[in-house]
Amino acid sequence: MLASPLVAENVVADDAALTNVYVGRADVDAAGDRGWLLGHFKPLGDVRHSEDVEIKWGVHPRGDERAQWVTGEHRTALLILISGRFRVELPGRSVVLAEQGDYIVWGHGVDHSWHAEEESVVLTVRWPSVAGYAAPAPDAGGGQPAPGGHAAG
Repeated sequence: MLASPLVAENVVADDAALTNVYVGRADVDAAGDRGWLLGHFKPLGDVRHSEDVEIKWGVHPRGDERAQWVTGEHRTALLILISGRFRVELPGRSVVLAEQGDYIVWGHGVDHSWHAEEESVVLTVRWPSVAGYAAPAPDAGGGQPAPGGHAAG
């Protein structure tokens, strides 16, 4: 299942090998699933379906913030700043990611929230991929939950 206008040159493969390959662009693919590229919420049979890990390409305009704090977290998360300036709020502490490659890891039980101080792109990896973690949609009216749970981590 190949996607995107990316071109793989000099590739010879059988159909079985191609069903386990997905080629895409994070910015394009993320737009269709609120940033989520990989996780339990992708269709079964899609190579991007995983019960083990979730990956998000988060594009956040300046001033964007999480609708509510995440409490009772049962996953571990890694958030890497690709561009911009991004603040992660933790109980009693704020961490500002300001340079490309800055990152933060938090584990089970760490409540958190976030705020984009500048237009930012962040890559979030969470494990395991657990159904049932969902924040209200950005309209704050309790709309459809985000496919992978909360917006950036």
